[in-house]
Amino acid sequence: MNLHLSSNKLVLIIFNLLILLFSTIALSDEAIDDKVKKITSNLRCMTCQNQTIYDSDADFSKNIRQIVRQKLIDNQNEKEIIDFLVARYGEYIVFTPQFNRRNIFLWIFPFLIFALCFVFFIFRLKKNPTKQ
Repeated sequence: MNLHLSSNKLVLIIFNLLILLFSTIALSDEAIDDKVKKITSNLRCMTCQNQTIYDSDADFSKNIRQIVRQKLIDNQNEKEIIDFLVARYGEYIVFTPQFNRRNIFLWIFPFLIFALCFVFFIFRLKKNPTKQ
């Protein structure tokens, strides 16, 4: 078997392999950027008023974006990253809080108020019927 390649062919093969390698790295970087955007779009900036970490230019937000990026590079999933940030900064950092025992009242309260108002108005209508 003759594996003798001309120098031009060898350079071309090496060049193509390098392009393939760097394009894979760029794709990987874009995938990480997309995941960082997805995660930080659901997190609240603690120094800005009602702004996401993705949209904010505050130092806090820049630091959190770097933390999220590093944790994604370290192969942590979205849930692990969110859990880490909630443990560190509290549940306020998440724009949509999770349904659990601690905040069940926040989820049920609006429906409870609506039901009480509905019952109140029904009793008022029965008590004072309109005369025609």
